[in-house]
Amino acid sequence: MNTNSNAYTIIYASVMVVIVAFVLAFTSSSLKPIQDKNVELDKMKQILSALNVDTKGQDAQAVYEKYIKKDMILDANSTVKAETGGFALGESKDEFALYVAEVEGQTKYIIPLYGSGLWGAIWGYVALDEDKNTVYGTYFSHASETPGLGAEISTAPFQAPFKGKHIMKDGQLVSIAVVKPGKTAAGQDYVDGISGGTITSVAVQDMLKNCLVHYSNFLTKE
Repeated sequence: MNTNSNAYTIIYASVMVVIVAFVLAFTSSSLKPIQDKNVELDKMKQILSALNVDTKGQDAQAVYEKYIKKDMILDANSTVKAETGGFALGESKDEFALYVAEVEGQTKYIIPLYGSGLWGAIWGYVALDEDKNTVYGTYFSHASETPGLGAEISTAPFQAPFKGKHIMKDGQLVSIAVVKPGKTAAGQDYVDGISGGTITSVAVQDMLKNCLVHYSNFLTKE
């Protein structure tokens, strides 16, 4: 075959594309179990972070199994549908994960949160004390919020003030407000938002309210 011909060039390029595509597909397939495991471990760390548990330098899965006792699934009426399986459950309109933990002999409930920020998805977890009302800890993260502004929701200075706040008033779910620094919120507990990151701050407020409402029957039940 004439190596200088157009036909040779096209055939050679086509063969190389097929080979490279095969190698990439094989590599991706081979690495998928490792990637999936890393995603699971990261999720465990996020849940533990809401419990104020530091996993740095530790086996995250072992620490997770030490603290998390159940990963239940609730239905749309906040009724327990299954005692296990919540960890594998993503964002859903019909089923909702609820984690039950034990920290220093006390029961904690961890609720997953999903929302939308200024530029993309935001998410997190809120851990509640056994009274199902007092916040024990939170974890928030984001996909693409503005560094130094909305992205600050993933930092301790923003998350720490949620601890000790209450999500209910007079037995009714009211959630927690996120307000501009110096402002207040009537009828509910509140924390300061991020200066210059108002939209993302409000998005966290909406995320808390919109997600907690799915657990209202569970939270208000004695």
